[in-house]
Amino acid sequence: MQKKPQKKRSGFLPGFSPKHFAFHPEETTTQLLEKVILVDEKDKPIGEGEKMRVHREGKLHRSFSIFIFNSRGETLLQQRAQEKYHSGGLWSNACCGHPRPGEDTLQAARRRLQEEMGLDCELKELLQFTYKVKLDHDLWEHEFDHVFLGIYDGEVYPNPQEADGYDWVDQKTLLEEVRRYPDQYTAWFKIVLDRVLAAW
Repeated sequence: MQKKPQKKRSGFLPGFSPKHFAFHPEETTTQLLEKVILVDEKDKPIGEGEKMRVHREGKLHRSFSIFIFNSRGETLLQQRAQEKYHSGGLWSNACCGHPRPGEDTLQAARRRLQEEMGLDCELKELLQFTYKVKLDHDLWEHEFDHVFLGIYDGEVYPNPQEADGYDWVDQKTLLEEVRRYPDQYTAWFKIVLDRVLAAW
């Protein structure tokens, strides 16, 4: 059994309040019933599906992953809340999600960044990739993933229903920890990390 990495658990800032992010409690009961955009291998929309069913059946759908760096070159990591429907407790990039049918992917990315981490910054699309992996709870991730990059030096106010903690990590330390403790990181993060670091 691997030793859990001794990562700083930044937790939540003093004075944390839900007012710091654009999250509405009434949304939590409907998040798992949200629709996602089904796509072909070229990201052309071919329909829509209920999120949990799509993840059970492993259908290809549109998603986004956001990587945030600060001016020191450190990467913002999120530790996913234990209660998440998959990959709970694992460390990952700053934010991930799915655009809703009819929603622009960049706008969706900025919306979820505020909802999950209580921050907002300019984002640019860095790359795209497709992957399919088996997850816990008999679910699949099969996504056409748009990867966005942002630079941010401000405060972080994570939503406790989305994140159990966060950390800023330099690239050398991050790569070493992912190599030594791969089971502590999400599948998609490990797949794309090297490409993001090389491209940004």
